[in-house]
Amino acid sequence: MLPPIHWEIAGGRAIGPAPFFIFGIVNVTPDSFYDGGRHDGPDSAVSHALQLAEQGAHVLDIGGESSRPYADPVSQEDEIRRVLPVVKALRDRTGGNGLPWALSVDTYKSGTAAAVLEAGAGIINDISACSFDPALKDVIAQYKPGYVLMHSPGRPETMQDKPAYGNVVEEILDFFEKKLKELVVAGVPEQRIILDPGIGFGKLLEHNLDILRHIDRFMSLGRPVMGALSNKSMFGQLLGLAADERQNATQAATALLAARGVRFHRVHEVRLAAQTLNLAAELYNA
Repeated sequence: MLPPIHWEIAGGRAIGPAPFFIFGIVNVTPDSFYDGGRHDGPDSAVSHALQLAEQGAHVLDIGGESSRPYADPVSQEDEIRRVLPVVKALRDRTGGNGLPWALSVDTYKSGTAAAVLEAGAGIINDISACSFDPALKDVIAQYKPGYVLMHSPGRPETMQDKPAYGNVVEEILDFFEKKLKELVVAGVPEQRIILDPGIGFGKLLEHNLDILRHIDRFMSLGRPVMGALSNKSMFGQLLGLAADERQNATQAATALLAARGVRFHRVHEVRLAAQTLNLAAELYNA
């Protein structure tokens, strides 16, 4: 069986041990590609998040701005208005740090990150690698949360405009190596960083497939890797599936990534992912 690991987040708290970690997606948005509008109010979002926790999520990943291709940006004020009440309500439900799940916020904005970290979030999931709002790096260095470092060549509203790479895997490896050094120099503990190659972010189908075929290359940097491909358009392109028909493909891909050593998985259907990953853990190197 795959040996369990811990992950250190804000305040030096460790989540785990677990062979795999599941990020349950909580979209407090009207326009996310898969479930936009289903949980765009605080009460509905909190209820949904607690359901995901019961189903096995280790991390509740709260987002207030859609990052789908060509999505319109959201102001910092609106993003805080959407996510902060959810963070506060879930923080109050935990009764402290004793429960086995943590709060993450999906943001690239320094003001949002500071507000939610001050309110009790322990992780920042950043699609921009601190490039859209450079002040975010200072916030991450100050609070030292768990940090998801993701690759994207541009903002959601422009990232799918003719993305091109010479060698997508090598270019992302170079990107991660540079960004890891920058963050560590700024004061972010390296053990709090995980890597997300950004499936679907400024990448064509061939780029996504190349990344997934060589996912183990990213582990050479010494940090865990996130698989974040839940119900994404690549399954529609490959298999002709609508957004609400991609659950089986998502589970198959999740199992394959788990078998390759990917420890973190960001998903919509937590119950299914927990079943998939528990089975993968039992069969690992069997």
